[in-house]
Amino acid sequence: MAPSPLTARRDLGEVEPASSRHNWARSAVEATDDAVFVGTADSRVIALEAAADSAPHAGERWQARGEHSVVSMTATDDFLVVGERGGDGLVRVLDAETGVARWTYATADDVGTATKDSLFFRPYVVDLAVTGDRVVVAARRYERDGEDRVWRSVVLGFDRDGRLAWRRRVHASPIAVAADGDRVAVAYNRCPNPEQDGLVLLDAHSGARVASWDPDTDGDRRVGDVAFADDALAVASHGDKRGYLLDFDGETRWQLDLATERRVGDETVYAYPNHVCVADGTAVFVTGNTFAESTRDPDARHPDEHTAVGVSVDGGDRLWTRDTGGFARAAVTTDSRVFVPSAQHFRDREAERHGVHVFAPDAGHVETMGLPGIPTAIAAGGGILTVVEEPVEYHDEGVTRGAYRLHTRPIR
Repeated sequence: MAPSPLTARRDLGEVEPASSRHNWARSAVEATDDAVFVGTADSRVIALEAAADSAPHAGERWQARGEHSVVSMTATDDFLVVGERGGDGLVRVLDAETGVARWTYATADDVGTATKDSLFFRPYVVDLAVTGDRVVVAARRYERDGEDRVWRSVVLGFDRDGRLAWRRRVHASPIAVAADGDRVAVAYNRCPNPEQDGLVLLDAHSGARVASWDPDTDGDRRVGDVAFADDALAVASHGDKRGYLLDFDGETRWQLDLATERRVGDETVYAYPNHVCVADGTAVFVTGNTFAESTRDPDARHPDEHTAVGVSVDGGDRLWTRDTGGFARAAVTTDSRVFVPSAQHFRDREAERHGVHVFAPDAGHVETMGLPGIPTAIAAGGGILTVVEEPVEYHDEGVTRGAYRLHTRPIR
């Protein structure tokens, strides 16, 4: 990809390079009108003053250290919410000006502690949101029970002083939380219990279930992501590889094939829609890696893998499509731009795919900013785009590309 450079860099220290296959989250970033916050693999949270020109040496406001990798983050004007992976699956709420902890909560009290010393088994604060007087936390833990995979998870609603207002425990794997006004939408990726719906809409104040929805599927894969679209919800479905717009009663307004099963050569392949975001009347869906019915490592490639698709919220019309070139960890928006990071394509391993794509919601691709390493966390706010780059080492090269650093650039 032809790079358009990210203008400012800040070194974040040392971290083991990612590999050919995708590493799990170990960094997080957030941006507000006056600050940029970055969480690191070694448990640090760094607060930087947001410079209007995105100067590389914007002043450091404070640093705070936790216990484990910072993997989720959200912020308001006066406080920052940080989630960890490992140990007690700690949630920390820090004062935005000073970094002093206002309160903490151990999600392991709800989901349990690791039964095996492995990354996949550790308590994981998956996603966070703030709406009205509620701080919403989704956490999960995975384990094996013989041949069965087991997820223990919880969604929690706190008031801003840390008092627990409500709790919802289920045996499923939450993957995303979205909040708007008095509603909270929770997307569950894996649901071994067929009675557990993949999307649940909650009352933010009480935690009561308002509505729910599930794709038409026989497996335990359900929903990959959810985003509010005014009076509706845009949903990326893992169950049937489609995008949906639902009303708040869980009724479908429209649906769109994204990367459904397709015969390519001798294989039937598909790709999961992993992300959705909404900006200026457009829902943008992003698909992931190719998989096949018969193998986890197919020779064929689904023609719609690693693809961003802009869809009109009002009518469900496909407005534009763009190949993103590699696996996206997220998709974020401002009112006028959508940002999709492209990390490694772990089967083809082409380093020139690394970067961040910028889209106009209604018109599609605007520019691409290349990176030597892989973008693993991304945020946009206060007129600034922020990206965490991590180094990567492909197994058949033995060469480290990129570094562990924070990039910032004014949003144009």
